[in-house]
Amino acid sequence: GSWEKRILKSLNSMCTELSIPLARKRPVGEQKELLNKWNEMGTDEPDLSLFRPVYAPKDFLEVLINLRNPNYENGDSLSFRTHLGLIQVPLKVKDIPELKEFFVELGLTTGQLGIDDSTQVPPELFENEHVRIGQKVLTEQDSAAAQQYVRQGSPTALRAELWALILNISSHPEDILYYEQLKTNVIQHDLLVDSLIYKDVKLTASNDDYYFVFEDYLYQVLLCFSRDTSVLSHFAYNSASPPKSYIRGKLGLEEYAVFYPPNVAPLCFLYHEPSKLYQIFREMYVRFFFRLHSISSHPSGIVSLCLLFETLLQTYLPQLFYHLREIGAQPLRISFKWMVRAFSGYLATDQLLLLWDRILGYNSLEILAGKSLILFCFSACKIDSIVSITRIIRELKISQSIELFSLANKPALLKGWANQT
Repeated sequence: GSWEKRILKSLNSMCTELSIPLARKRPVGEQKELLNKWNEMGTDEPDLSLFRPVYAPKDFLEVLINLRNPNYENGDSLSFRTHLGLIQVPLKVKDIPELKEFFVELGLTTGQLGIDDSTQVPPELFENEHVRIGQKVLTEQDSAAAQQYVRQGSPTALRAELWALILNISSHPEDILYYEQLKTNVIQHDLLVDSLIYKDVKLTASNDDYYFVFEDYLYQVLLCFSRDTSVLSHFAYNSASPPKSYIRGKLGLEEYAVFYPPNVAPLCFLYHEPSKLYQIFREMYVRFFFRLHSISSHPSGIVSLCLLFETLLQTYLPQLFYHLREIGAQPLRISFKWMVRAFSGYLATDQLLLLWDRILGYNSLEILAGKSLILFCFSACKIDSIVSITRIIRELKISQSIELFSLANKPALLKGWANQT
């Protein structure tokens, strides 16, 4: 698509400007040096001043805003004619009753880990019983039961094993060997995308109070991910496609494609063995997160999430929606970066992992739109400019994360929240 072509054009332009190849075989001396510092790559300080990031959320949003269905005319649909948001593709998204039915386990009277609700069972008793049930699920190695279980949140001590069970991740020798083969490919070949990964990590995780300690892990996993052609085979059965480029002289040949992955940092809190961390990240990406970085009509795709966010806000908080629109602060321009990154970097880690529990539990990313809506409503009252709301949200990042998560996981509260506002 056009987005993929823009990525490819940008990479080719970068290669021309810098006089560097998309890929090259490392000299033997360089291979030995990289192998010796494999576990300390965070101490390396390559000159990245000439490299610019390829992937920017605001650019991707512009692509989504300009999407149109040539077979559709606004006059054909009364329900979509009044949609005044930025997304102009008439996809079917859930309304509040459908969200309440889908997220039924997040009802007001159902206990949740990490959230104080008005339930009949005291929080400490619920937590003790929930932990006991989680241990039983792990003992029985029931993947379906684990997926149902994490809908109410996973205990910190059990989360790593539960997620691995849900994602069907094991530690078989062949899995470890596969990771080592990818590592060997990194050692032997230098790709242009390696510098982009270094640039991304240096600009984000290295400067983050939560994730800077995992810098070495991030390089290891992301560099290996960029060599994993099995991920590309996933897209052969999917209408979406990841941003990717090609090794010099191999334009259009999928076996020579390289692509740019999202952030893996939050998973480093759960997994400290590189091959296991890599497997979890790869499975999370091919099941969920690729949908945030590619264009499709899937209910969990980024287009549908954007439309769901705008539709709910316009329907249940019309005055706020119109006010923001009038002052030039289209809500989606602010909330888009939260959804496209699945809130990584915007929530305290414990709250982020609780949110991702629900993504795994419901096998859906739709909760990201609800989360964005509540965070937006919480922050957007009585603002007069886009600068004001950005400042308020930045200040709320850590201090209000628990309250925001509590609201975001309760679709039943949306209408009440709208009335109160």
